[in-house]
Amino acid sequence: MVRLEDAVIARYEHSGHRFEILVDPNIIDDVKSGKVENVIDYMVIDEIFKDAHKGDRASEELIKEVFGTTDVNEVAKEIIKKGQVQLTTEQRRKMLEEKKRRIIAEIARNAINPQTGAPHPPQRIELAMEEAKVHIDPFKSVEEQVPVVLKALRPIIPIRFEKVKIAIKVSGDMYGKIYGELSKSGTILQEEWQKDGSWIGVVEIPAGMQGEFLDMLNKKTHGNIQTKILRR
Repeated sequence: MVRLEDAVIARYEHSGHRFEILVDPNIIDDVKSGKVENVIDYMVIDEIFKDAHKGDRASEELIKEVFGTTDVNEVAKEIIKKGQVQLTTEQRRKMLEEKKRRIIAEIARNAINPQTGAPHPPQRIELAMEEAKVHIDPFKSVEEQVPVVLKALRPIIPIRFEKVKIAIKVSGDMYGKIYGELSKSGTILQEEWQKDGSWIGVVEIPAGMQGEFLDMLNKKTHGNIQTKILRR
């Protein structure tokens, strides 16, 4: 459950009737995208109101008539997906800042400057977003907004999403130290063991991660690793 002071009112109106819930604003886009199913865990109380400020509950008969069920969790999901969310100015500001930060991180992780092949620093992406006057929607998912932001950035900075393939050779005893990170960071396209006990493989990762990825490998293996970025 979420604290009352941290919650917002999600409201849905149908045929002159109002239905409201008190819910954590941070889960709105995850509910809409289907990532969160158990909405009750993020509500102040598992009740459907006709006026949350007054504490007036909606009748079960009316809820059943409009939503076809009295299951609070299912009704709450419908209210969020079809209704409106009432945010305070401060809540909206915080949600916009958090969504902006996540969008910038996603772009920095996946994008490069095609003129140099180097990643764009987050600060450069943020400045370009400000110059392009990018609008961020606090309730739309990062995945939904990134393509729109990229389109707005292209007249400002050279940028595109790209993946890079990195060939890796490491000794057998170091392999165990990096395998989990390899799987988490990207996709292992090829791998095989050599007669001398070493492991070689090709890993594909988002291009913007290559510097961070190579630093991680060197730290994990104390520099006892061979890597090569495979050019197309």
